[in-house]
Amino acid sequence: MIPTARDLMEARVLTVDPEASLDEVHRLFNEEEISGAPVVADDGSLVGVITATDLIRAVDEERGAARMESGYFRDLLPYSAPDWSGGPEDFQDRLAALRVSDAMTREVVTIPADTKASEIARGLRARHIHRVFVTQGSQLLGIVTAFDLLRVLEDMKD
Repeated sequence: MIPTARDLMEARVLTVDPEASLDEVHRLFNEEEISGAPVVADDGSLVGVITATDLIRAVDEERGAARMESGYFRDLLPYSAPDWSGGPEDFQDRLAALRVSDAMTREVVTIPADTKASEIARGLRARHIHRVFVTQGSQLLGIVTAFDLLRVLEDMKD
């Protein structure tokens, strides 16, 4: 029997609020050793996903915007290394003001609970993503990651 999302999913999912700061998400990712989390509104509906890539992109974009506004062109100098602390004075304040809703990916891949493992694997590979969310309507039921699919292979009899 081919396992389904219901069989594979983790139902206890760490979620983040759209108004959480990116700093809070960064701490959560480090403490829980995860690289992404669903973004869930107060009514329990899934509204996005925030990943480590989204965090990096947000910091890079904010750093670039701050550099352009202040005329800070350190990266254009030959042999210069990134200097996260040497940017414009308000850079840290600007980062602290960013919220999950500013950086999250709104296009979330969702699947029903009866989706077969092989279909999930094809979807992850085709979209170059690491996780899908199991939903019923707009309500989050669980998450299936590439690691959950690897467990299927581990459990196979040789």
